[in-house]
Amino acid sequence: MIVVRLQSGQQHRRLNCASLNYKYLAMNKVDLFMELVATYRKYGWELKRALMQPATRAEVNAKESDLLALITIKEDTIDALWFARPSHNNRSAWELRLLAETQYALFETFEADENEEQREEMRLEMEARLRDYVLGDDAGRGH
Repeated sequence: MIVVRLQSGQQHRRLNCASLNYKYLAMNKVDLFMELVATYRKYGWELKRALMQPATRAEVNAKESDLLALITIKEDTIDALWFARPSHNNRSAWELRLLAETQYALFETFEADENEEQREEMRLEMEARLRDYVLGDDAGRGH
């Protein structure tokens, strides 16, 4: 139980810790989104795609609609950003970064001779693995 002392000096009982709304304790999604994009850009990565829950998309779109207009957004049960950049030996590197304060990402490089269908198949597998990580082993299988 959390007890808050009001300006009047009275104590007021509040919610127990389990029911606290964590979004007030953590960075909001828009700030986190912008911070991740800026950090990745600093190291030569380009935002290409996003997986977003409808509420997250609406929140980010309300403040950063120009940036979202430039990428492909897929509605999903998780929030994650796809970044890409050129890699050595004419390869391309792709990273799927969870949109959360917990730093978690999946990384893959693609050979120059891999076609887009092969690349997309690998990206879909990476999305499924990230969903499994966030939601649990069986929760992400519906996609």
